[in-house]
Amino acid sequence: MADPRVMGIVNVTPDSFSDGGRLSSVEAAIAHGLRLVDQGAALLDIGGESTRPGAEPVPEADEMARVVPVIEGLRRRWPGPISIDTMKPAVARAAVASGATMWNDVTALGFAPESLATAAGLGCDVVLMHMQGEPRTMQAAPHYDDVVAEVTAWLAARAEAAVAAGVARDRIWLDPGIGFGKTVQHNLALTAHLDRLGAPGFPILYGASRKRTIQSIDPTAADPSDRLGGSLALALEAARNGAAVIRVHDVRETVQALAVQAAVASMGGSAASSPRSGRRPR
Repeated sequence: MADPRVMGIVNVTPDSFSDGGRLSSVEAAIAHGLRLVDQGAALLDIGGESTRPGAEPVPEADEMARVVPVIEGLRRRWPGPISIDTMKPAVARAAVASGATMWNDVTALGFAPESLATAAGLGCDVVLMHMQGEPRTMQAAPHYDDVVAEVTAWLAARAEAAVAAGVARDRIWLDPGIGFGKTVQHNLALTAHLDRLGAPGFPILYGASRKRTIQSIDPTAADPSDRLGGSLALALEAARNGAAVIRVHDVRETVQALAVQAAVASMGGSAASSPRSGRRPR
């Protein structure tokens, strides 16, 4: 099967659920990003505002001050794809001007009235993620009648809205938003039926690394750092079900797990996945 590429997470935040505060300096964040590249990351995702459940908003200027120097530093040292994880158009503009090539938006370009037009004007790849509610309240009582059908339809509609606004169709990626306004059963259903999300013809980015869904299955994994096994299991399922990019904290281990899965699949085993888009982020 075609291997998904791995996106390494670089959180430049004091309050992210897994590694908040660990990369408190620009130099540390740059070094971490380069380390993830050495471990096999094909893309890097830089974030300056936590979107964990209950997270408080970060002022635009503060977020920009966190991410721009890191993107600039990485771009001087590495030519690969860099994503900016933000919902704010101004931050996206500053990040792309500094060398980012992808805008990863948890609001699917719905945060601000100018988000769609900004994405079209930037001309970069765009990740449209599904979220029910907003970070401060999204886990209060998430409800769906059919989570797979509803998330698929919502993402397809957001993709068409982006195209109508001028975003190139081949620049659009879809993300089911694991953990964003969803119960553990919702997250598992979306993972199991990930191939349906890509049916409109857009590649899928999947991110479940160290998320609370794993603790819901294994209550001993209260600390996010104890969720590696669950993260790898979800990554392998996402790969089997057609994910094009898998966003993770633990790059080396994920790259290894995917390589072993691919080796088994090459022998004609049952791990073979459905084909995915071969388009590479720029």
